Amino acid sequence: MNRFAMSLLAGFLLASLVSANDAAPAKKAKSNTTTASKQARKNPAYAEVVDDPSLPRVLLIGDSISIGYTLPVREKLMGKANIHRIKTNGGPTTRGVASIDSWLGDGNWDLIHFNWGIHDVVKREKGGPNRVPLKEYTKNLESLTDRLKETGATLVWATTTPIPDGVVEPVVILDSDVQAYNAAAAKIMMKKNIATDDLYSFAKPQLEKIQRKANVHFTPEGSKVLGEQVANHIEKTLKEARKK
Repeated sequence: MNRFAMSLLAGFLLASLVSANDAAPAKKAKSNTTTASKQARKNPAYAEVVDDPSLPRVLLIGDSISIGYTLPVREKLMGKANIHRIKTNGGPTTRGVASIDSWLGDGNWDLIHFNWGIHDVVKREKGGPNRVPLKEYTKNLESLTDRLKETGATLVWATTTPIPDGVVEPVVILDSDVQAYNAAAAKIMMKKNIATDDLYSFAKPQLEKIQRKANVHFTPEGSKVLGEQVANHIEKTLKEARKK
């Protein structure tokens, strides 16, 4: 990759992973409606979903990785479930804590498939601190899962996807950090009896085929592969919930 292309990639990652708006998540939450309407015009993943009342309602919560697999999931489960997603990038857990009530809205959800992680582990410089320290991440995730449980929906935690080898400048994201945060999340999910869609283990063996080079994001085909996994997990979980 030439120097110009690397510069463009770095700028994109910095904008998406180290947004200055994260410093004031509460203020950002107030403008979610306006932001969502603008984003919906740019990305079909944010499009309004007209529910079929005979089908279960599913909500996807997550960052740009989940944005990438939203349409494949929606297509795969057409006629089987109404697939909604939050109309923004879920960002770090700090943004989730500030915004979760508005994201959940007033409707009833049958299943919520959720993730936070990459935005929490990102570092602004090599050797620097994670944006959200592990202890704070754990506290935030405890709070978020408690709030999600209040909805009465069946919950599915998605593990954070792997990070490719090498440093992606100008931010630093380490796979070792992702593994540590996934491990902390696993303890919470086990304690609260929340099912896990292990996207980390699913994606890891095939990263070279489905993930962009020196990038946390996936190719369009890679997002379809993830979407297939997520859709299958959602469909299976909904069937199991109906049997109870």
